[in-house]
Amino acid sequence: MHHQLDDCIFCQIAQGNAPASKIHEDELTLTMLDIFPATPGHVLIISKAHFDDIFTASPQVLAQIAINSSKIAKALQAVTQADGLGIYQLNKAAAGQTVFHYHMHLIPQFTNQNIGIHSKQAADPQQLEAMAQQLRQALNE
Repeated sequence: MHHQLDDCIFCQIAQGNAPASKIHEDELTLTMLDIFPATPGHVLIISKAHFDDIFTASPQVLAQIAINSSKIAKALQAVTQADGLGIYQLNKAAAGQTVFHYHMHLIPQFTNQNIGIHSKQAADPQQLEAMAQQLRQALNE
């Protein structure tokens, strides 16, 4: 059984005890749409086991997240037709980390668009699910 924290939202999602628009899942990781997307298609790849940050994450988890980021990037490109893709990974509060469970952001970006890493507004759940469905399909092509 993976180490989990009861008060961690990403642990709750990984265990299936909290909702998420899931894109991909394997033994070590889960990929989902960010509920506060900076742009449409903004995804998070999280470790299923709880690690606070890159300083504590296992080499296996780090490797699997990196491997998955390449596959997910291609699906995001196919679905969003973005001009670029920002990949962000923040560690500790001073670096802007807000959920203290290891995760990577993949954020589709467009020319002349100035974005932050987090939106102030939650996305519409139906729009998230529609995007998740498109991304799951693109991953399987």
